Amino acid sequence: MLDSVLLDRVLCLPSVDVAALLQGRLIAVIPKISVQKEWVFALYPCTEINDGLSVYQQYRQHIFPLIDAVSQQQSQQIKIEAWAKCESCKLLYDVEQVDALSSLTIWAKEPLREAFKQRQSLFLAFLRVYRMPEPIEVSQECIPPEKLGKFVGLPALGQEFCKPLRVTQLLPVLDEAVFLQRKQHLEELKPSPYLELEELHSAVAQLAKVKPEAKVLAEDISTFLGWSNIPETIIDPIDPDLHWIKTIAEVGNSSDGHQFEKLVRKSLIKLGFSNSRDNMKASLDPEATGGAGGIDFYCDAPFPVVGECKATKSEKIPSKTPGQLLQLGKNHLQEDYDPCIKMIVAAGELTQDAELTAVTHQMNIIRPETLQRLVEFKVKYPSAVDLLELKPVLEKSPFGGEADTKLNQYVDNLEKSLKIRSHIVEAVKLLAVVELDKKQFEVTEIRVQYNASFAQIDGAVLDNQTVYEYLIELSSPLAGYLGRIKVSGINSDRFYFLRDLNPLVE
Repeated sequence: MLDSVLLDRVLCLPSVDVAALLQGRLIAVIPKISVQKEWVFALYPCTEINDGLSVYQQYRQHIFPLIDAVSQQQSQQIKIEAWAKCESCKLLYDVEQVDALSSLTIWAKEPLREAFKQRQSLFLAFLRVYRMPEPIEVSQECIPPEKLGKFVGLPALGQEFCKPLRVTQLLPVLDEAVFLQRKQHLEELKPSPYLELEELHSAVAQLAKVKPEAKVLAEDISTFLGWSNIPETIIDPIDPDLHWIKTIAEVGNSSDGHQFEKLVRKSLIKLGFSNSRDNMKASLDPEATGGAGGIDFYCDAPFPVVGECKATKSEKIPSKTPGQLLQLGKNHLQEDYDPCIKMIVAAGELTQDAELTAVTHQMNIIRPETLQRLVEFKVKYPSAVDLLELKPVLEKSPFGGEADTKLNQYVDNLEKSLKIRSHIVEAVKLLAVVELDKKQFEVTEIRVQYNASFAQIDGAVLDNQTVYEYLIELSSPLAGYLGRIKVSGINSDRFYFLRDLNPLVE
């Protein structure tokens, strides 16, 4: 790549197109003049399309949030934030190609058809886009609307732009591998297989404005769709709740029962439980604990759970603790009590009478250390803890003190399952290293590599069907650890490496 680039002109494009190029959602443009391969130029965002259609009529619906964002940012000052190098060009000569182009890009079908009808063809320029090290501000909109889709020299931007701009820091929006993969797909004009996922991204992007946690999902979808670079390593952000999660066991083994009750409620919320009742005596609000005569915690979704907490340094758990759960539960929940999963989170041993009461009334006695382990696992692997899979674990025997063992076994199984998935991704990655002339592999190849490298570690020799089911899951749009080329099923589908699944700590 060149050490520096001289830019002596700008290509005038709609501001939404430029914004999409900067996000990696677009890698080609439709200029109104010819652009030659290897040409370099800055990208000037025009605020007016000026062809009789509203901006929303120009684009497909999934791009509407970007249109809104661009509209909010527009002012009298124009910023040149990107430059581009033309990598190749393509002429479209029939309407079927135009329709395919729409399905693969941000532009609506009808405006593209109208432009095609007027010009008898469409000229598509594939651009490798780079960010400017520092945005260049132009004091006002100085490019007339008739220059849209055309080049203008830098002097047209004002007296301060009489000399070519030299860019010495190259900041590509997409890395080369991602760009080339996208470019090949667009050149072939194959219909997008992810139309629903693009629409989902639009909805999630809107949701992220009011719920910041949705931003992570939007970024994951964007990465999978190739709108942003695939990270070589995934760095888990530090969850701010870890500061209290790591105190669950310590507080549970103390005499601070009030604080322990708050931590248990916060833990259940962190796991995904909720309470829709406006009842202070059967609540899940960590800031409004039950107090005397109230249930320590109650959840009604995704399934009902009722329970008591018992923080203690050394004393045994007496029979009045499960007896209290039975009495208060029936008092405050009445007919809703029996369907509930019953749980007591407590440190210390149970007395013989307490154990008998807990087992007789199917109560799960869970230690604070086990609850902390489960919540920490949820934080590290958010999608791994499925509460609807946890429900039958808590519904079946053993109950009483032995319930703590079955919950730990549940977490053990989650860890083992994640380890197998991580190693299947690693097996595909290893094949790409060993087979230098291949990047896509069939199920049998992946199964052989996994069994040879990881079966002894994981204690699981896998067959083709099991490996295929894991591969389908790992290559799903919302996972995005592997890519999949669909052919006709288990015997012919091929898979390739995208990104690591964070390995579990051994």
